[in-house]
Formats: sequence, structure tokens, C-alpha cells
Amino acid sequence: MEKRIINLKEKDLNIISENATLRQALESLDMVRVKVLLVVSQDRLVASLTDGDIRRAILSGHSVESPIINIANYTPFYLVEDNIDLIEKYLDEKQIVAIPIVDDDKKIQKIYALDYVNSEERINEIDVPVVIMAGGLGTRLYPYTKILPKPLIPIGDIPISERIIQSFQNVGCKEFHMIVNYKRNMIKAYFNDNDFNYNIKFWDEEIPLGTGGGIFLLKNTIKDTFILTNCDVIILDDISKIIEHHKQNNNKVTMVCSLKNFEIPYGIVNFSDGGEIASFQEKPQMSFFTNTGYYILDSEIFNYINENEKIGMPEIIDRMRNDNKKVGIYPISENSWLDMGQFDTMESMERTLRKYNLL
Repeated sequence: MEKRIINLKEKDLNIISENATLRQALESLDMVRVKVLLVVSQDRLVASLTDGDIRRAILSGHSVESPIINIANYTPFYLVEDNIDLIEKYLDEKQIVAIPIVDDDKKIQKIYALDYVNSEERINEIDVPVVIMAGGLGTRLYPYTKILPKPLIPIGDIPISERIIQSFQNVGCKEFHMIVNYKRNMIKAYFNDNDFNYNIKFWDEEIPLGTGGGIFLLKNTIKDTFILTNCDVIILDDISKIIEHHKQNNNKVTMVCSLKNFEIPYGIVNFSDGGEIASFQEKPQMSFFTNTGYYILDSEIFNYINENEKIGMPEIIDRMRNDNKKVGIYPISENSWLDMGQFDTMESMERTLRKYNLL
């Protein structure tokens, strides 16, 4: 794999104040190419913070409003000598994400990182089956879905389902399954009539079986770990890390959950028993994690679904939890989840893909 050392021209984006919160750190990581933040106090390097550090903190119970000082690495690696041979040696041997060059006052002058020139060679990172749930009516996108099934609604000039498949192809996935119901012949015709460099096996859901019942159709086909995704979701995160997390934690189900920041558009009034105003909160902001409709599953899940049973994924997960099977989450940032389920989010997905030159 060909690699090169790059000097991050936009280095200020990788720098964050020691007073920041986990939520602010997640927002900063969305903006940078190299997923590491260098923590400064009075403009001096004091610590480093990676997306993995943030994820582990959230999974261990830290609030997204917790200060990053609780989880940052206060022994960051840095160099004072701008020596490219030395930089290459450390980036290669120590597998450091990025190396800052600091002056005598520990003020950051440059940030170097590894860049992969021939990214196609990274395609063997994962190769697991992908199952796309594409049988729904898409009622939230009516009247578009009166004419087209949701999987064929275009983002730019390419249907969303094709974009989803391409995103998995880019990381090495080769086996694709699509569970179809509504306007299924139109979906099949699109993929069969075009010359794609991948194959999809279609599974006919004869009656609507909810967000989980349809995967029973693959019970005798998939025997190991697989990805399940809705047909309106793209995740801009490292899929190999999600699968690694799933396996390292011995999960049977890993639900990918996205941070959502929501501002209540009204002032909140708190009052006492006597009706006296106790306090105001003007347009408070809420932060929470929500299900993206994207999962890493073990084939054991088939044992918790009955044939032709209409059931949602949350109910299946509850059955597994009640049977003491390990289920968990993988948290991602708000901007890493692109959802096409509604008109406003469809437009947002298109803008984000254009921003990252993915459209």
C-alpha cells in the first residue's frame, strides 16, 4: 500500500480547547480528515484525543456534556524537530495517527499524518454479507414513493440503494442481499437491467413483516456475522472499526447509534406548586443517541424470529436481551449518519455527500 506523509494545512481544525465537552469534540472530529484532536491550554499542547477515546468514554457512561479533560491522553506524542525521516519512522512504527511539531513553548507549528495514496488496496479490510431492508412503503416520502419505491429514489443522479451498495463495496463487501416487497419488480428490474460489477440476491417478502421479520428469509443462507441496514441510511464512519468493536465485545447485536442535538424551539417554564415561576430555560438544547437502523448481527439472531412473523428489530433485540444475549451500541457523531427517510433529511444527505465529494 503506497503511503505518503502530509502536512495538514488546515491544522487549526485539529486543535481543540481543554475546556471543550465530548459533544464539541465529536462535532470537531466531523470537520477533520485525520481523526485526532490536539488539546491545548493557553495555546500550548497538553493532550490528545481520538475518536476511539471519545467512543470508549461514552460507552463507559460519560455524558456528552462531560469535559474532555476527563478522558484525554495527557502524555501526547510530539516532536520539536521538523525532520521528515524521523516523522515517517514514528508514524510507521508506532502507528500514531498524527504527529504535531511544537516549538520550545509547546505551541503547535505543524501537524503531520499518513495519507494512503492507493486506497483501493485497503479494500480487503472487511468482507461480510450485507442485508438491505427494502420492503417498506416509504410513506414519509409520499408522494415520491407513489411513483418510485424508496430504494430507487435518487440522491443526485444515483438511487439511494445503489449508493449504499457502493459504500460497502468501497470497504470490501461482496455479498449483497435485498429484502423487497413494495414495487419489488421495479427494484429488481433496475438492478437486473444495468451492468453493475456486483450481484444482489433478492428475497421476496410476501406480506409486510416489519423492520425485522423479513431477515428470517436468510436463515439458511447466512451463517456468521452480517450487516443489516435500512435502505435509506448511509453511515460515514469506519465500518471495519464497527465490526471490530462488535467482535471484541462478543456482541450478538451491535446497534449503530448517532448523537442527535435538538434545540427545543420554545422557552421552557418551570413553576412551583403554587403556580409561581421558579425558572426559565430559553430554547434548551437536548443531546441524545438514536437508533440509525444500521446493525452488526450474528446469525444467532435467526433463532429469535419466527417464520412469517411481523416484528420490529427492537422487539427481536428485547427477546435476545431477555435471554441474556449480549447486545450493545456503537456511538457515532451526528454528521456520520445520513438518513433519507424524510424530505428535509433527504436534502441534508445530498448536501453532505456533495461536501465530501461523494456525490
